[in-house]
Amino acid sequence: MKNWTKGSLLGAALATVMAMPAAAEETINAVVIDGYPDRALWVKEFTNFFIPEVDKRLAEAGNFKMSWQENYGGSIVKPKGVLEGIQLGLGDIGIVTTIFHSSKLPSQGISGSTPFVSADARAVAKAVDEIAREFPAMQNEFAAQNQVYLATGVVLDTYQVFCSKPVESVADLEGRKIAGAGLNLRYLEGIKDAAGVRGGLTDFYNMVQTGLVDCVMIWPEASKTFKIAEVAPYMLKADLGAVNSKTITVNADYWAGLPAEVKDVLKAVAIDYRDHVAGIAMDRADASRDAYVEAGGTIVELSDEDRAAWAAAMPNVAQEWAATLNEKGEQGTEMLAAYLGKLNDAGFTGMRDWTAE
Repeated sequence: MKNWTKGSLLGAALATVMAMPAAAEETINAVVIDGYPDRALWVKEFTNFFIPEVDKRLAEAGNFKMSWQENYGGSIVKPKGVLEGIQLGLGDIGIVTTIFHSSKLPSQGISGSTPFVSADARAVAKAVDEIAREFPAMQNEFAAQNQVYLATGVVLDTYQVFCSKPVESVADLEGRKIAGAGLNLRYLEGIKDAAGVRGGLTDFYNMVQTGLVDCVMIWPEASKTFKIAEVAPYMLKADLGAVNSKTITVNADYWAGLPAEVKDVLKAVAIDYRDHVAGIAMDRADASRDAYVEAGGTIVELSDEDRAAWAAAMPNVAQEWAATLNEKGEQGTEMLAAYLGKLNDAGFTGMRDWTAE
């Protein structure tokens, strides 16, 4: 009979463990959708930042890895179709452009309803996302669309006005047809005979080129990306404000099947992506304005007096926004005050007190 010693038993046990195959990583498929092309800032950074960061963090634990299938530029959905696409399961993860869905996602209009407060994308992104975590409205709205909210982002430093003909003041916008998307069209209601025309970022170039509109409200980085200086070489620097317009969501059925570890990583990286994209937007702001001038554009800065007069002339869209949520049983008034309080604490006070009736 073989005489087993303590050392030989440990050695045999170790040899057995070493001979066992290592536990394999579980692969999780993820279909990502957005209707915008991959050159758009938020799409590009989803590829360059979000996905690699998720992969890196999962690799550190070694239990799971993702197999990504990215579908952009209308390959599965158009820009306005991401919300429905995620709802129906055409994609697992999507970047929803919320300004297209004011009736289904009214609480997402919080920054768009408070113009002339902050042109800092980082401050607005952080404040909006904190509101989403402190009040249930935003997450409830996405839940009603069969989606789980991850984070709201800001991809623009601030809306400006780009026109095909010279513009130096608000008076120069009177009688003009001006394209926008969502709530920013409400800003035009205080300008005499100005007509708001609804459109999307990928349409604005052609809308100006064909004369359908005289001006567009976009941000400088987008003007560079989509070569707006070629058709609208006059920019009125109005600093209308940074606006949240992109929210990362996950199909609720898909989410329910994800391991807790993967959920935690996706939630954490979504917040980092929020700050990463907003930071890039701010870093690129000056360079984008310089590029606009180099491409033949002219920039005229709107005076503070004109900005204050414009803000005072428009309807109190913030109060309307809060009232709409209040009527739905949400805390619209409290959300508005909390949001503006966060921006005020960050050093941003608006040209108008939107909390006042």
